[in-house]
Amino acid sequence: MDDADSTRQGRIVEVLVETFADLMEADPSAFRTKFRKMAADPFAFYRGSACLFYDDLRDFDDPWADERTGRVWIHGDLHLENFGTYMNSEGTLVFDVNDFDEAYVGHFSWDLRRFVASLALMGWQKALPEKDVRELAETYLRSYVDHVLHYARQEADEDFALGLDNSRGAIHDLLLRARLATRVSLLESVTVLEDYDRHFRPGRGVRELDDTERTAVSQAVETYVDRIPPSKRSARPVFYRIKDVVGRKGFGIGSAGLPAYNVLIEGATQALENDIVLSLKQGNVAAPSRIVDETAVRGYFEHEGHRTAVSQRALQVHTDPLLGYTEIGDTGFVVAELSPYELDLDWSDLTEPEDITPVLEDLGRATAKVHCVSDEDSDQTLVTFQTEDAIRSVLDGRLDEFVDEIVEFGIRYAEVSRKDHQLFVNAFREGEITGVSAT
Repeated sequence: MDDADSTRQGRIVEVLVETFADLMEADPSAFRTKFRKMAADPFAFYRGSACLFYDDLRDFDDPWADERTGRVWIHGDLHLENFGTYMNSEGTLVFDVNDFDEAYVGHFSWDLRRFVASLALMGWQKALPEKDVRELAETYLRSYVDHVLHYARQEADEDFALGLDNSRGAIHDLLLRARLATRVSLLESVTVLEDYDRHFRPGRGVRELDDTERTAVSQAVETYVDRIPPSKRSARPVFYRIKDVVGRKGFGIGSAGLPAYNVLIEGATQALENDIVLSLKQGNVAAPSRIVDETAVRGYFEHEGHRTAVSQRALQVHTDPLLGYTEIGDTGFVVAELSPYELDLDWSDLTEPEDITPVLEDLGRATAKVHCVSDEDSDQTLVTFQTEDAIRSVLDGRLDEFVDEIVEFGIRYAEVSRKDHQLFVNAFREGEITGVSAT
């Protein structure tokens, strides 16, 4: 290994330890699993290392950031696999961006850079020629800009949503599969019927709670209910009655080691098919926040669970009515329904450019929507201007330059990530990541 590789490997280790030290100490086995998953391939490593991506952007001179476009709500971890279906508060199945754990205020181009780099990584893993990858990235970016300009021309920002009536190809197929899901099937997979009522099913990743912890979680749920916006809170007296509580482990690459709970509540009626599962997950420090040095932004949030809930409402139209936040002790948690209608877009069967192109056109539109549209119940006051107007202004007369620069960045950063993946695997195998050994 030459000096440059040795220095870079050391920095990868340093950033991972700085980011996850507390969580690794609390649950080293969860991070051993996380790092094994990250070791699988460059894309998996990229998904799990948003902290490294932002560390690399720390001193980057972004030509598209000004006093407005450098301070908008962003997803924070936008990549190909963070899109999927959900049932919105109006009862409509929608395909959109999901997973808002890293959402924050920052440069709008950061989301686009991270997405295009992920596209370049996956394109490489699918053995697509670089020419095709560049054309696909351009398709996504031009679709994004076209839709931003659409919002700049329209008064009703929330008009656009990808649903059963206007989607196509792989996205339409995914929505159709989501439509087949039922709450009963979800309940049957995670609960059992005993003594004429539902209780959580024991099994892998499920942890029984003692009386003290159960009481703490139940009190946290009461606090969460008190904070639900009146327009989204159920008026039915039985709705939020707690029926069972368990601890949970086994979340994905991005949430490894984060304490979580599942809470079974009554729902609209005492009929057992109306039971609802709430997920309480500890909020993590958003990766972009590590390089956004603004006291007003950092001090705006009570804790990371509050940040996650506020950010999702700021980025998503008609959010889950059960979305909220609470605390257990001094730790913030984000609360949401464990929904049967949430399916992630599967890229394994999307192999040819002609199949991928229409998907990227729609993902560009979906990205523009989360940047430009706020939920009507969003109470955030950090971003008080129209994001679409700010982006239109900074791109005026420079669209081709913008597309070329973002595409070039994504291609180059994908090359960096492929090399970083090898260095990470070396470091992990050699026991250089403090607190988590490979054995």
